[in-house]
Amino acid sequence: MQSLFPTARLRRGLGPAQPFSSQAKDLLAAQYETGSGEQRSVSQSLAETYTDAFLVARGDQLLLEHYENGMAADSLHLLNSVTKSFTGMLAGILVADGRLAAEDAVTRWLPELGDTAFADTCVQHLLDMTAAPAYGEDYSDVQADFWQEAAVVGWRPDLVGVDSPRTLLEYAATLQAPDQPDGQAFHYRSVLTNVLGMVLERAGGAPLQTLLQNALWQPLGPEQDANIVVDPIGFPYVAAGMSASARDLLRFGQLLIQQGRYGGRQLLPAGWIDQTLNVDPKWQDMFAASEYGDFIPGGHYRNQMWVRRAERGQLLALGIHGQIIYMDSASECVIVKLSTQPEATDLQMFTDNFAAMDAVVAAL
Repeated sequence: MQSLFPTARLRRGLGPAQPFSSQAKDLLAAQYETGSGEQRSVSQSLAETYTDAFLVARGDQLLLEHYENGMAADSLHLLNSVTKSFTGMLAGILVADGRLAAEDAVTRWLPELGDTAFADTCVQHLLDMTAAPAYGEDYSDVQADFWQEAAVVGWRPDLVGVDSPRTLLEYAATLQAPDQPDGQAFHYRSVLTNVLGMVLERAGGAPLQTLLQNALWQPLGPEQDANIVVDPIGFPYVAAGMSASARDLLRFGQLLIQQGRYGGRQLLPAGWIDQTLNVDPKWQDMFAASEYGDFIPGGHYRNQMWVRRAERGQLLALGIHGQIIYMDSASECVIVKLSTQPEATDLQMFTDNFAAMDAVVAAL
């Protein structure tokens, strides 16, 4: 992405990478049933779902590492909305440090949004995708709000006009109309993550990319630098703009299933993970009533994470076109799948991928 768009680098630092031990295991023969009732092997799934990378780890053991389409262990891949989950976890760090409260009004940190649909929004509303602003996220609609915002970072130059917003903050300030009361419905909107990032930058007192690098990326002991697309003033597009290696995403997943502890250090507050997983009927009901209710039955969305099976401590970080970090605390297993699916949100393909990953866990 850095060859196509302005990006900020998240440097890995100078220390050694947090190691994996190689314990190769034949998991590709594991069988699962698709949503249409057909039997498939994991190997067939990878061939049929536009896979670029598929990695499985249990603890510090790397059990499977599979690449296609020119990808390799040191390749960076666009994560799309998996980026959101990094942003949500950074929020947990700032809350634990006392620099931010989830109950803070957005306008405490961004008074520029006082006359917009964010006027009564709090930070937790952003984290949970329950804020008020009207914003369309239909990726198939070439004029959708999602693409109007993405135009700010160069992803849709055809939508840029003389009067177009020039920064992500300017774009957020154009959202004047609400389409729901704050906190009353789950409605997935990328702009909420970008506004969350703006709040984190103000509360953290440093550029957002510096906060992500110093508080989260470098402490993971990654093998590679990551990068993130930025707007014309250098603000990161944290809704969808991060690129990273598959191995380093395994490390992030292990951090989450280990209650925020990794490499012998507590990087995330365990309470933030517990809050994310907490089965609250209110969150489940809002999720069930949303456009994604049938996608993850019994699930919920909290702190920029998808919760699939809370009883197993199972979290998902998801991005369009087939980006998945599958985290299953019960088995201590993390699976990373990076893809180039032609359709942005082929939900059946996503759910079939989840079934394949369930089969991998069952085969361990």
